[in-house]
Amino acid sequence: MKVMTVLFMLLILVLWVMRSANASELPSVGQKAPEFSIMDQNGTLQKLSDYQGKWLVLYFYPKDETPGCTTEACAYRDDIHKIQTLGAAVVGVSIDDASSHAEFADKHHLPFPLLADKEGTVSKSYGSERTLLGYKLARRNTFIIDPAGRIAKVYVDVDAGENPQEVIAELRRLQSMH
Repeated sequence: MKVMTVLFMLLILVLWVMRSANASELPSVGQKAPEFSIMDQNGTLQKLSDYQGKWLVLYFYPKDETPGCTTEACAYRDDIHKIQTLGAAVVGVSIDDASSHAEFADKHHLPFPLLADKEGTVSKSYGSERTLLGYKLARRNTFIIDPAGRIAKVYVDVDAGENPQEVIAELRRLQSMH
């Protein structure tokens, strides 16, 4: 019994250390959004400045073709017209490479760019990089960036299926304030 208790406590400690060691600082609401310049699944260079004057939904996800990530991507796909009607664009980011993104986007008919953040630089700059068992992954975080390039809303550890609806409601709220 004592051995099980010690092992359990050790596991809790290891998980806490892993989470703490991976915690990057998230950009705050009102802060200028971190710049990025990175290729998408089609080999097109995507830059934050490309979205100047528009609302941008920048969502980070762990891995192509995993259940939660597929749910989230397809939910954004299904709600893309509502989001575009609100003058916003959607961009997904993970640490997968461009060919993985291309297959994922093609298979699920995703009508938005997926950034191939292989080195994790964009994920890290948005406080969304983590390492799990030696592998870099993006955390499931979402950022709404306003037309001036500032962070308007931060969602941390989002629910994959619900986040697009939350984003739509928040875009409506934010736009009613402008």
